[in-house]
Amino acid sequence: MNANQDISSSKIRSLDYLEQLESEAIHIFREVAGQFERPSLLFSGGKDSITLVHLALKAFRPGKFPFPLVHIDTGHNFKEALDFRDELVEQIGEKLIVRKVADTIKKKHLTEPKGKFASRNALQTYTLLDTIEEFNFDCCIGGARRDEEKARAKERIFSIRDEFGQWNPKLQRPELWNIYNGKINKGENVRVFPISNWTELDVWNYIRKEKIQLPSIYFSHEREVIEHEGQLIAVSEFIQIESTDKVTKKKVRYRTVGDMTCTAAVESTAATLEEVVTEIIATKTSERGETRIDDKVSEAAMEDRKKNGYF
Repeated sequence: MNANQDISSSKIRSLDYLEQLESEAIHIFREVAGQFERPSLLFSGGKDSITLVHLALKAFRPGKFPFPLVHIDTGHNFKEALDFRDELVEQIGEKLIVRKVADTIKKKHLTEPKGKFASRNALQTYTLLDTIEEFNFDCCIGGARRDEEKARAKERIFSIRDEFGQWNPKLQRPELWNIYNGKINKGENVRVFPISNWTELDVWNYIRKEKIQLPSIYFSHEREVIEHEGQLIAVSEFIQIESTDKVTKKKVRYRTVGDMTCTAAVESTAATLEEVVTEIIATKTSERGETRIDDKVSEAAMEDRKKNGYF
């Protein structure tokens, strides 16, 4: 076998693997539609939720989605992600429900976080639980993956929440032979993760294969940043710039997109899908491990938030 045949065989094996992941995700989407009365898909305009929308289109077109898209808006989002969210929703003609954390803060008299990077990440749990109650959602579909963070690695694809919206990592149902159990009691709901078995590289390879459009923020662009504990944080109205901070312009991109208060950029010249994939292959850190400030609060930061109802 010559070199060209080796490359061709490698591409076929890669394609088969992506098709297997796609097939599993589509199966999970259809299980959700079959088992739940009022599901929803959490959609932020980030790459993972965009991938979920693409998979849902494959699962249900030419019909409409059997669920609305839902965004819990912290008010600290990147404009590029919000603009893309609205453009995609208009393009596919599906329903989008937006609920704002700022409204919840006022309604419940919650205390705004203080400090240099005052994130509303923990507060969005209140808004999410209120939204689930408002629309009686019995299932929320999300784009979390096991490779992102150790707390997410513990979670099942069908992950049950109790009547208070809380998650107990020690009380989960086994998923045998790809059998997903969506049976719940009154007041409970299930979080479903169709791409839980995917890695960051899988997502990017799938995006490349399917030619999925993404917000420009995922590719190299020039942005004003400050450096904080080795991380590059975008200058914005949501963070406190101190006299000791040095504002510089750098070529950066984002591996994951959360709030501007808790998401760091990576220095990069990768401006195409091919270049991004090449960078990811070479990296030695997870996307959240490298870029999420909120996960560094403590060793159990993510798990603590998830136990309280965070997605």
